[in-house]
Amino acid sequence: MLKYEQIGSAPNREYKDRVFKLIFGNEERKDLTLSLYNAVNGSNYTNPEDVTLNTIEDAIFMNLKNDVSFIIANTMNIYEHQSTFNPNMPLRCLAYAGALYRKYVADKSNRVNVYSKVIQKIPAPKLICFYNGTDCKEDKIELSLKDAFYDGEESDIDVRVTMLNINYGQNEKLLKSCRPLWDYAVFVEEVRKENENSRDISKAIKKAIDNMPDDSVIKKILSENEEEVLMDFLTEYDAEWTYELFREEGLEEGRKEGLKLGLEEGRKEGRAEGRAEGRVEGLKQGLEYLLASGIITQ
Repeated sequence: MLKYEQIGSAPNREYKDRVFKLIFGNEERKDLTLSLYNAVNGSNYTNPEDVTLNTIEDAIFMNLKNDVSFIIANTMNIYEHQSTFNPNMPLRCLAYAGALYRKYVADKSNRVNVYSKVIQKIPAPKLICFYNGTDCKEDKIELSLKDAFYDGEESDIDVRVTMLNINYGQNEKLLKSCRPLWDYAVFVEEVRKENENSRDISKAIKKAIDNMPDDSVIKKILSENEEEVLMDFLTEYDAEWTYELFREEGLEEGRKEGLKLGLEEGRKEGRAEGRAEGRVEGLKQGLEYLLASGIITQ
């Protein structure tokens, strides 16, 4: 199995969300895609060949890539997976939908003429975001593009994305109606628990896979793609670690800036009222600046 030290300190961002795509966006496993669709929509389709995957991966679309998208039953389904809460999913999905419909219209087999005098029938878009981050979120949240518009501005366009929390213990009915989604939620939960105990993400992932029941429909997928699984989790934890580093760096810069401003003010006061008194006043103002900025607290 790939070791952590072999990865390096900067995991490839292209691995982001690849595990979800491995399970639900694979041409050879469209039965799992269909199972997820049925669970989300309360439908009971049984033929995986009814699913036409059309996930964006072509460079022609300016490196615009989505997680999983497919057409079934006259719907254009865009499924995104997020390990951090992102209120901008409607804007992202607007871009994905535009690219997908462009592909759909360009496919001559669909026989869509956008210049026709007759209205052209196209699949209806269904936008779902599957969330399994560590922030506490409701089972279901409706995100709207209208929330991103400047206050008071009206728009002729809106995009609505349904965010579903797929963490273990959330959306129990949804998870139980889709065994691969249930297995995925349990797996992620086990990895997090094992990592808290061992602080070794590589070992945590391997142990979580080994502990999965033999009848798990995704155990084999995870076992055969341990490198991708590891990179997926490393990317998530790397992002959290990087954020903390930037936060600490920002605090340090803020402290230095506060002291610098205080000293500069002190020098000005010193020239007007005397150097000794100015230094005291400058330090006082520097302290007040730090307190007012929230960089330090009393």
